[in-house]
Amino acid sequence: MKSFRKLISVVTIALVTILFGCSKPTPIKALIISGQNNHNWQVSHQAIQQILDNSGMFITDIALTPPSGGDMNTFQPSFHEYDVIVLDYNGDRWSEKTDKAFLEYVQNGGGIIVYHAADNAFAEWKEFNQIIALGGWEGRNEKSGPYCYFVNGNLVLDSAPGSGGSHGQQREYVMHGRNHEHPITQGLPTNWMHAQDEMYDSMRGPANIKDLLYTGKADTATGGSGREEPLVFTVDYGKARIFHLMLGHAGNTLEENPAMQCVGFQTLLLRSAEWAATGKVTQPVPTDFPTEQVVSLRKDYGKSVYSKEIKHEGFHPPRAPRTDLPSLRKLHYPLPGTPHYAMCSSEYPHRYFHPHGITR
Repeated sequence: MKSFRKLISVVTIALVTILFGCSKPTPIKALIISGQNNHNWQVSHQAIQQILDNSGMFITDIALTPPSGGDMNTFQPSFHEYDVIVLDYNGDRWSEKTDKAFLEYVQNGGGIIVYHAADNAFAEWKEFNQIIALGGWEGRNEKSGPYCYFVNGNLVLDSAPGSGGSHGQQREYVMHGRNHEHPITQGLPTNWMHAQDEMYDSMRGPANIKDLLYTGKADTATGGSGREEPLVFTVDYGKARIFHLMLGHAGNTLEENPAMQCVGFQTLLLRSAEWAATGKVTQPVPTDFPTEQVVSLRKDYGKSVYSKEIKHEGFHPPRAPRTDLPSLRKLHYPLPGTPHYAMCSSEYPHRYFHPHGITR
C-alpha cells in the first residue's frame, strides 16, 4: 500500500512538472505613450511596437494623447495594467490626475523606458526630471541640474551655466561600453557601430544615473560637444526599474529609419523592456549584432528573424492584427467630436488604430 501511495506521489509530481514546467512564460504587457513630439512620433511609435511585438515576448498597446492644445483630461492611461511603459512623448503637460497615476506607477516599482526625445518633455516637472535623470531643451539650464559627461573612467557633474541639450549632424558613430555586468549589456560587444542617428550632448538634470551602460564621443567636427556623452543608462529612482535610451531618431518613414532599424538599437530596446518589466534578461546576443566597424540593420524590425528562429524562453508568436474593431485605420489621434480610441473609449479600452492594421 505504501509503495502504491509513493508511486502515486511520484506520478503526480511528474505530471505537475510537465504541465507547469513546460508552459510558456506569460507575455510581457507593454504600453507606448505617444501622440505629441517635436520628432516624427507617427513613425517612432509604430517602429517601437513592431520591434517589441515581432520579438514574440511582448503584447504592446499604444496610448496617444490628443493633439497639441487638446483636452488632456481625456488622456487617462491605465498605467498599472502594464509591466513596462515606453515614453515616446514630448508635448503638452498631462492632467493632474494622469500625472499622479504615472508617479504612483513608477514609485510602486513600475518599469519605464525613456526613449530619445521623451527626455525633452516636462522641463518644469521636478519628479519627471528625477525619473529621466538627464534632459534637454525646453528651457533647461543650470537650474535644472549639472551637465554630465564621462572623463577618464568617471562621470563628471559640471554646474557651469548654459542651456541644456544639443546635438551635431546625424552620422554613424561607435558606442563605447562602460558596464559588462548589467543584464541588459551582458554579452554585448564593448564597442559597436550605431547606424546614422543624432547624438545628444550637453544634457542636464539631477544626473541620478545608476548604471552607465554606453557612451559616445560627440565629435566637434560634426557639431558635437567634443565630450564623451552618456547615451544609455539606468536611473536611480526608488524601487522603479528605469532605462534611458537616447538613441533612435525617427526617420521620415518606417522604411527610411536607420537609427531604429539598427540591430544595436533594437537589441537594447528589447533587452531593456524585459529587464524593466522583470528584472532579468533571457535573450541571447543576436548573431547579426553590429561590430565596431560595420553597421547592422533589420529593416523589417525583426519580423523575419523571429518568425524563423525561436531563441529565447519568453518567445510566443506575435499577434495578428485585430479586425473586430471600428474601421478608423487612418486616424493617428482623435478628431473633434470623435471618441478617443487611443485610450479613452469605454467601449474599446486600450485599442489603437494605425495604417498597418488594428491592434489590441
